[in-house]
Amino acid sequence: MENKIYLVPIGPVEDTILEALDTELGKTFNCCVERYEKMALPQEAFNPKRNQYYCPHILDRLRSFIEPCGKNDNVLGIADVDLYVHGLNFVFGQAELGGYFAVISLTRLRQSYYGLAEDKNIFRERAIKEAVHELGHVFGLEHCPDSACVMHFSNSLDDTDRKSASFCPRCKEILKKMTKRE
Repeated sequence: MENKIYLVPIGPVEDTILEALDTELGKTFNCCVERYEKMALPQEAFNPKRNQYYCPHILDRLRSFIEPCGKNDNVLGIADVDLYVHGLNFVFGQAELGGYFAVISLTRLRQSYYGLAEDKNIFRERAIKEAVHELGHVFGLEHCPDSACVMHFSNSLDDTDRKSASFCPRCKEILKKMTKRE
């Protein structure tokens, strides 16, 4: 059975990014990518003291919003808000390791977040890398020590910019085995 990835915009998300993710994720994971209806941003996830959204709450809401149709279906939520988890200042995304659900944040991937002129190509590349990274976790991949591999941990935007949007040979081999769920 073929893998399928559902893209779920969480709150307002630019169509151009959804289109780029649709195309690139389909190529990277060799599967069908489908856009799902927009999910409202869960306000209970907002932490006014941090001015950020707690990512585990968003993942919980995503789980109740859409149920994967088959054992090879995966769900990627895309939010344009700043996300965090306990113990970290922010996250670019979060995923269920070996599960079905992942979320990415677009906010800190934008040049303008850092007071720089916007660059749509850099923004697009970063969004693709983070989406591939989080979906890699969904397929069971852990962080990779190869700094060029898309599965390398990004502690900063420089880390994201340095790595490629591709899996290293080791991760690619593991991914082949993991994409077929029994």
